[in-house]
Amino acid sequence: MLNFAKVHFLGAAGTVTGSKFLIEACGKQIMVDCGMFQGLKELRELNWAELPVDVKKIDVVLLTHGHLDHVGFLPRLYRQGFRGRIIGTAPTLAIAGIILKDSAKIHEEEAQKAAEENYSKHNPVLPFYTIAEAESTVSLFQVEEEDKWVSFSEEISYRFQYNGHIIGATFIELDINEKRFVFSGDVGRVNDYLLEAPKKPAWADYLFVESTYGHKLHPKEDIEEILSTLIKETIVNKGNLIIPSFAVERLQMLMYVLWKLYKKNKIPSIPIFVDSPMGNNVLEVFKRYPQWHKLPMDEYDAMCNHINIVESYRETWETIDDPRSKIIIAGSGMVTGGRVLTYLQQLIDEPTTTVLLVGYQAEGTRGRQLQEGCHEIKFYGKYFPVKARIESIESLSAHADQGDLLSWLSDIKNIPEEVFLIHGEQTALDAFRLKIQKEKKWNVCIPKLYAIKELMI
Repeated sequence: MLNFAKVHFLGAAGTVTGSKFLIEACGKQIMVDCGMFQGLKELRELNWAELPVDVKKIDVVLLTHGHLDHVGFLPRLYRQGFRGRIIGTAPTLAIAGIILKDSAKIHEEEAQKAAEENYSKHNPVLPFYTIAEAESTVSLFQVEEEDKWVSFSEEISYRFQYNGHIIGATFIELDINEKRFVFSGDVGRVNDYLLEAPKKPAWADYLFVESTYGHKLHPKEDIEEILSTLIKETIVNKGNLIIPSFAVERLQMLMYVLWKLYKKNKIPSIPIFVDSPMGNNVLEVFKRYPQWHKLPMDEYDAMCNHINIVESYRETWETIDDPRSKIIIAGSGMVTGGRVLTYLQQLIDEPTTTVLLVGYQAEGTRGRQLQEGCHEIKFYGKYFPVKARIESIESLSAHADQGDLLSWLSDIKNIPEEVFLIHGEQTALDAFRLKIQKEKKWNVCIPKLYAIKELMI
């Protein structure tokens, strides 16, 4: 009798965000990641829909890492009836807990603001999920070790393997009836300021691999030179350098690079403000799990002492009113929300302001609009003219580029029965498909959103 596993592509299929994959096999239902869609409006609207599966029947969620587009839908899953375990490495669950609670707080605040200022089409204006729902979700968390096979049932076992990208991140190997399913999650860079190079899978019968930068190589930029030049120009112009940043990894990396530049006398003693409540909490995760990164703790302490950590919204306004030239690092990285909007509201119409984008800007985000040269930007229900200088450093991305991805695949000893390209915009997916087919001669598929595939086990 032939056995099949059924894979539901519930997110990150034909798009970068919303990572969700449900595997039905041997009487069990396992979800890998449970993220929110970000970017284009039609994608964001999918977040509000019920999933086209019976959520109550899902036994477990395995998390590759803690980013919002991999964990941000978990409280909605809880609302729809999920009560199983949510399993990941200790830093992943620490990050996920921070992100979910912070995200819920932002959802509640934005819903309240939209209701008070009457700029939402919805009545009543409801948060995507509440702080209470986020806390209930976190109560389902269960820590698992990296590099250890765990038996889930007689036919199914799984293992988390170190993957760089952000602290705690892994790829997941899922053995079902002696067939190995490998979910890449987000693959990190080989040369990273804070993290070791990713491990590589050795075998994959069915491979699900991210393709965010499947179409390109990161430019070989001298990051320290670019930053020091921009900072010196900011001081000469008596302006401000605003860096929208992801709270996890990118913010800590920027802090470390700026600290190194100051220590090497490559930049003057310009005030540096970090305004990201979530980022501050993530700093604590770095302190708690030193074995998961390569930043020495004495450097960590010196870096934190050198930089001004903004603790409250009152301090945000004090920072804006500070007449000195300064560097402001604030969430969010794709300018989709967070404290950076408060700074942009006040400073984006000033030619002395420079906005530096330092990571992937998904289609439909304000970050992508700025990157592409928009003359005005809309948030808080209003349009703001963009007179600031917009710069970007792509090479600071925490994602593997095409070369890194091919290297990550290079230790796989067998020929996979099927390779599924996920987590990419169409251009990246098509380019990476052609590259793998040419170099590896593997069978490659680009699944559509909500597709269901039956795979022989």
